[in-house]
Amino acid sequence: MAALLQLHPKTPNFTHYSNTINKTPTKSRTVFFGLQPPPREKPCCNNLLKQKWHAVAEPVVQDQSCLIQEDQQGEVVRYDWTEEWYPLYLTKNVPDDAPLGLTVFDKQIVLYKDSNGELRCHEDRCPHRLAKLSEGQLFDGKLECLYHGWQFEGNGQLPAGAKIPQSACLKSYNIKDSQGVIWIWMSHKTPPNPEKIPWFENFDRPGFLDISTIHELPYDHSILLENLMDPAHVPISHDRTDFTAKREEATALYFEVTERTDRGFAGWWGRERDRSTPNYIPNFLRFEAPCVLQNNREIIDQNGEKNYFSGLFLCRPSGQGKSMLIVRFGNTRKPPLLFRVIPAWYFHQNASKVFEQDMGFLSSQNEILMKEKVPTRELYINLKSSDTWVSEYRKWMDKVGHGMPYHFGHSTISLPEHPAVVEHAPAGFVANISASQPAKGGIGTMHVPNPANRYFRHVVHCKECMSIVKSFEVWKNALSMVALVSTALAILISGRQWKGLFLFSTALCLAGIHICSTAIAMNTTNFIRTHRRL
Repeated sequence: MAALLQLHPKTPNFTHYSNTINKTPTKSRTVFFGLQPPPREKPCCNNLLKQKWHAVAEPVVQDQSCLIQEDQQGEVVRYDWTEEWYPLYLTKNVPDDAPLGLTVFDKQIVLYKDSNGELRCHEDRCPHRLAKLSEGQLFDGKLECLYHGWQFEGNGQLPAGAKIPQSACLKSYNIKDSQGVIWIWMSHKTPPNPEKIPWFENFDRPGFLDISTIHELPYDHSILLENLMDPAHVPISHDRTDFTAKREEATALYFEVTERTDRGFAGWWGRERDRSTPNYIPNFLRFEAPCVLQNNREIIDQNGEKNYFSGLFLCRPSGQGKSMLIVRFGNTRKPPLLFRVIPAWYFHQNASKVFEQDMGFLSSQNEILMKEKVPTRELYINLKSSDTWVSEYRKWMDKVGHGMPYHFGHSTISLPEHPAVVEHAPAGFVANISASQPAKGGIGTMHVPNPANRYFRHVVHCKECMSIVKSFEVWKNALSMVALVSTALAILISGRQWKGLFLFSTALCLAGIHICSTAIAMNTTNFIRTHRRL
């Protein structure tokens, strides 16, 4: 475990530079930045080599009341990241006929269904020669390593009568299916605590309907959580993505923290201008260890009927600079007719678009945090009107970060003990032609082996979208054949009426091909902002 580093100007572990840049907002005035050398020393070769130049700014300090005030360093509490339940996958999306490789922090695991349809989870490596079992197959209900054909029963043991040492068994993990989500307990030393599995009350209400999606994202789970608990960015970054986000409605927000515990925090938030609205009930946000965020709201309609709305975000750390997110939006209000006729895959691709709009910001944020190697209080300017939850989250990390593989807190950090392993030739991306299962990849333009591509971030993890892409591909190919035959007949036939009919048929087929191609592109092509397009 990386040592916990308490960062302070006097900490001997770090070189201290004069922090002459005041990060508070300044009046509109020209500020000159110059290069200022360190104090002169007696010239010698060593001193010349050691000199470092740094930028110096002298801004005019404005009122600091808009900033979140610094608290005294909070207490450190006992925490062990393995003694938690992590959201692993949506139950409905687990493949029926192939093992699925996933990670929690740096722990690689394999999830699959045995011959009885029961979910099983083991360490993702064969005890023989460490090959990934997720690159194997299910053979007669057993998990088979495709390197040398070793097979394992659902309990991780070798089959009876196997001519291999019985000690060569798999390390298994406890998993639970709760409200449509599979959770995994990571500790092998402490028995699983079922009381730690979160229960979401709104999702158990009569008439509650939700849309659930899953996404793989190229940045740390803590940055993902920051982004999800930041409502102030929505009108700007997601302007017109749906009817709820409009740039002109960006405004100051208010936050009220009502609860702080060793396992998280909670409170109310909303728009300042809405506070005086009759019967107004603000949003209620709750963060709970290790990585569960929910935003709930109650709305009373004109008839006095109360409806419940929930946005649930289950963030799983899947390695350094990587995370996997399960998103679940739902409510008890009967959806309007328009929403009932729009297919589910359209909402899925729109959710992917939202994450792509933020991806550039968050990836660069991840990179800067790793390069700077300082806590967020040295880098962020946290405002009361937008960043309260972000500040609360990073301060919670100060409490428990010592019990994680690595963390970036408000005042403390602990860096990864080992650098991330980059798979330059990921197994499955080019080794398998089929792209039908999440454990496999594909070859071709649409299935380019790029983890930042929408196809690999979402479609391969979603049975609905995978099925839709396949269906549109079939229709596109069929319409192409019909258009080709119809065009040929129009050329060969002599009758004017028949020629016109076949040409009209060709036109209809071409329109259908365009619709199919557009639908496929919507599910497999990343969003690019207008000013970035060619």
